[in-house]
Amino acid sequence: MTNQHGPPGEVISLFEKREELRRVLQSKHFANAPKKSRFLEFVAEQTLLGNSEKLNEYLIGVEVYGRGDDFDPQQDPIVRVQAHEIRRALRKYYEEEGQSSSLRIDFPPGHYIPVFDKAAIGDEAKPGVDSAPAAAMPRTKARWYVAVIVGLATACMILSFLLIQESSRNKPPVQPSLPTLPEGLEWFWKQFLPPAGPPMIVIPNHPLLRAAHDGDSAQTWKHGQQIPKDEFPEFRDTIQFRELRRFVFVPSITDFTSVGETLGLLNLFDLFSRVGQKCTLNQSRLVSFEEIKRGNVILLGGNQPWSGRIFLNVEGFHFQNGIILNKNPRPGEKSVYKPEFDPVTNQLTLDYALILMLPNERKENRILLIYGIYTQGSQAAIEYVTNSQSLTELRKALAGLSPDHKTLATYFQALLQTTVENYVPGKTSLVAVRAVPN
Repeated sequence: MTNQHGPPGEVISLFEKREELRRVLQSKHFANAPKKSRFLEFVAEQTLLGNSEKLNEYLIGVEVYGRGDDFDPQQDPIVRVQAHEIRRALRKYYEEEGQSSSLRIDFPPGHYIPVFDKAAIGDEAKPGVDSAPAAAMPRTKARWYVAVIVGLATACMILSFLLIQESSRNKPPVQPSLPTLPEGLEWFWKQFLPPAGPPMIVIPNHPLLRAAHDGDSAQTWKHGQQIPKDEFPEFRDTIQFRELRRFVFVPSITDFTSVGETLGLLNLFDLFSRVGQKCTLNQSRLVSFEEIKRGNVILLGGNQPWSGRIFLNVEGFHFQNGIILNKNPRPGEKSVYKPEFDPVTNQLTLDYALILMLPNERKENRILLIYGIYTQGSQAAIEYVTNSQSLTELRKALAGLSPDHKTLATYFQALLQTTVENYVPGKTSLVAVRAVPN
């Protein structure tokens, strides 16, 4: 596909497109990044060959990154992450090496089809072409022509101004159209999107014990608890085990260790960037309950100091002491959902997560809580709510709660389950949903 802004009828040839692609791939932004180069070259060539409708996350994962037939883009975000990097590299290229290029390769967010764009180039004035006939005219005749042209141009400008002014009085102002998400995502996120203000995303500060080091103060060491290094065989391959003379653990609520929530932020930022929505990011220890009530808020991870005040009276599932309680189990449901571990290695193999869409202080605002029992559950839940296919499944389940099997609950809970391998979330599935009364 081509996107042209040049003169009418101008066509960008395949040769021009391939030459621009060659220049981009040979630039410093791509020459030393073989995977990014292969990604861009693959989608560009498929587009030039007329196969753009076949480009999707699965095909790129298999063809470019060598993923197997069982590749699941929902569980493995490699394609989305690399697409984000390619967009950034293209911007850098056209700001630097490609600044003078008359052709542009754009890679708009939301799909994997590159766009070749040729900017319009104004015709340069050619000295002597228009001035020669004027010089041949008698001087008085030339002046008369100039006066007539200037007078007509001035009259046209005045008439245009008056027409525009009159038109603006009679017509309501045109509101610019806002970009939208696909329907599979829009129903879940619409309250957080423009024209709503930027939502605040809050990441958790979990209480933890960390190893003290030589950079800590004497007072910090004084409040620490020493444990023999031999009691931590799991740490033998870490740099801390080799560098630290002894293990003294000190309490902290300022260090951030929620890896899953951090990785999930990439999905949220990518989703909001598609519609031009900005957002703010803060740590839970710096956010008060009064700030939470002011607008749209997304709370990631449990153990927030004010979490209980938000969903204390919500019927359905309850996160408590590292497990999820289900006080009114329905057929096929459990009363308690607990993580599962490998009996030999003791590694986490199954985690659970909750998604809560709740009202805020003002009815037009929402509080969205996304958190797992472990950080892997949080990551899986964030990936779930930013995936169109997954949210279609959730929407169908919520519709099934209503008498007409169509109406969706405004507020709701969803319980998810995810497999975990090597402390990375795998396949995520919906366990149960609950409507929350208005």
